Formats: sequence, structure tokens, C-alpha cells
Amino acid sequence: MNTAVNVNVVHESEAQRQHARVKIPAKLRFFGNEAKPLEVRVHDLSAGGLSFNAGQQMLTVGAVHKGRLQFVIDNLGLAMDVELQIRSFDRQSGRVGCQFQNLEPQDISTLRHLITSHLAGDIISMGDVLATLQRDNFTKARKTKDSGSGMTAMGRLRAVTFSAGIFIVGLAAFGFVLKSVYGMYFVSHAQAGLVNVPGMNVTMPRDGTVQSLVQTDGAVAKGAPLASFSTSMLDVLKGHLDENQLQPAKVEELFGKQMTGTLTSPCDCTVAQQLVADGQYASKGDVIFQLVPKGSQATVEARFSYRQFGDVRPGTPVNFQIAGEDDVRTGTIVSSTSLNSSDLSSDIRVQIKPDAPLSSAFAGRPVEVSSDRGPSMNWLIDKAMAAGL
Repeated sequence: MNTAVNVNVVHESEAQRQHARVKIPAKLRFFGNEAKPLEVRVHDLSAGGLSFNAGQQMLTVGAVHKGRLQFVIDNLGLAMDVELQIRSFDRQSGRVGCQFQNLEPQDISTLRHLITSHLAGDIISMGDVLATLQRDNFTKARKTKDSGSGMTAMGRLRAVTFSAGIFIVGLAAFGFVLKSVYGMYFVSHAQAGLVNVPGMNVTMPRDGTVQSLVQTDGAVAKGAPLASFSTSMLDVLKGHLDENQLQPAKVEELFGKQMTGTLTSPCDCTVAQQLVADGQYASKGDVIFQLVPKGSQATVEARFSYRQFGDVRPGTPVNFQIAGEDDVRTGTIVSSTSLNSSDLSSDIRVQIKPDAPLSSAFAGRPVEVSSDRGPSMNWLIDKAMAAGL
């Protein structure tokens, strides 16, 4: 078999061992000596080479010669330029064995057609030869089953890394889509929510300024002073002055006098918030402090749409996250009421009891609340046990 043929093509019959020698009338003319070129008659021809008698010519084994192989078909000459390598040389008989080198695909097809037709006993015509040359008698080379298909270790590493990266990106995209679909169909989100702490308000008894005596988040006992306030004497005596005391000079004197007082705590509480800053003027009845009784439990209030009625029943577990925190907390809905009982399309307000106690410092903070009604691991286990698996 010719091993020097272009490796990118494989003939349809190369998988079989077809090296039959046939005696086809042909001549071989060597190039190189234009004055008297060497011309010999071919003894036998095969798909891989040919043999001839060199006579007295001395040829070197391994040498490569160029020549022209000539056939006569339908009284027409068919010439084929070939390269031959001397593989054997018998000095006594003069017989020379050659192997074809670097044959073109058309030359390979022509040789195989001539040899096959001769072996089959068919008459070779020029039309058959031309038809053979017009056909595509070659296929792509078969893949070699070697390790890595000739790739280097670095190339294989890059290929594996790229494939792993594509797989991870695809997996992340699939997870994102799955999470979005799950959140759309199985998770109900509250429209609004906040931390509610039951507390008491301390108001300003008269118009005046206030000065706090306790820091925010500070604990105070019942009856302990919270702040001091000062007010004009005229405001204190208003409604109790007769006509003689309402003289301009007397009013100016009373206006210049100040009376001080003290705001005390109505319970054992913690100062949750001071609403009026120190030294700021406050009117009578304004809330100065918000107090949280000791032992009181903070809850979460949330507002859901009326369409989520079945998802916010009392006893439903929910998840919530307080603004400023990274942790997600859990709780249970303890009550569910309508914001406006006369409006059937109004929103639903629910009260949530946290599973873990909440600090009163979270009072008033916004909360994100969600109710997950999708399948969980416990749900799957219950379904499997109900099915008897």
C-alpha cells in the first residue's frame, strides 16, 4: 500500500489488502536524460508500484526517480506522471521493483480502475476512465482512537476547564430560572410590614421646652424622672388672674418668670424613642417619649393583598427579614383582620409572632415578609409515607 499518499484522504478500498499484480501493457519513460531517455516496458503493475527490466542500467536501491507511465486505451494514449522509489534490484536478471510516491488522488483512482477492470475481465474504455476521474472516490480520514486525540496536557486541561465553566454557567442559569418560577407560584410576599412593640406615650403637660434625663434605650422604674420641662408662669396662671393682675406691667412680669416641672415614668419601662429633642419647644399634648414596658414581646405586623387570603391564615408559618439585618427569621401568623371591614376588597393585616424574641430596639423598622407554601422536604416525606413507600 502506498504510505506516502496525502494523509487527509483515504480511498474507499484501502481498508482491504488489494495488491494484486496484473500484467497490463504499459511503458515507463524516465525523465532526466533528454537526449536518450530511458524507456522500459512494465512487467506487472499493482496499486502500490510496478516492476520492469532495466537491462544493463545500474540503479541504486532507495533512489527516487521521476517518470511517465503510458497506457494505450481505445487507440488513445493515457500518460501519468509518477515518482518511483527503487525498492529492489536484481543484478543478474535486471529486474527492478519500484514503489509509487506522492500519487495524486486522480492517479490513484485511475490505477485502481485499470487494475480492477483488468482483473474482472472487462474491456477498458476511455469513457470509463473519464467517468472514474469525475467521481469523488475518497472520504475523510478516520479518527484515531488515541488518548486525547493528539492534544497536549495543557490543551486537555483548557478543554476540561472550558467545559466545566459552561456547565457551571448553565447550572446557575437553570437555578435562577427555577428559583424565579418557584417564587412566582409558591411564595406570597407582603405589601408592607414593620416591627410593632406595645408601648406607652409620655406627653407634654404644658407648652414649653424639655430636657431629657434618660438616654434612649435606657431603663427607668415606675415614678422615676424622665425629663424636666420649663414653662412660662403666665401659661400656668392663665385663667386664674383677675382684672388687676392683667395690667400690662403685671403680665410682663409674669411672662418673664419660668416654672419648671418633671416628667415621670408611668411604668417599669425602657425608653424606645425620644420624639422631641432637648431644648426644643413643644406644645401641650405633644408626645415626648415612647416607652416599652419591660417583659413586652415585639411582634411583626404585615399587610397582604386580599387575593392571598388562603396563604395568610392564622397558624401559617412565615419568613421575615428586618431592615438592617442579613438573617432571615421565622414566625407564625396569630391573627388576620381586614383593614376596613366595610370594604370587601380591602387589604388584610396580619400579626406575626416571632419564633425567637425580638429586641424592642427594632420598633418601627420595616420588615419584608413572605409565606412559602411550596413543597418542602417534610412535605415530600409525608407524601412518600402516605403512598406506602
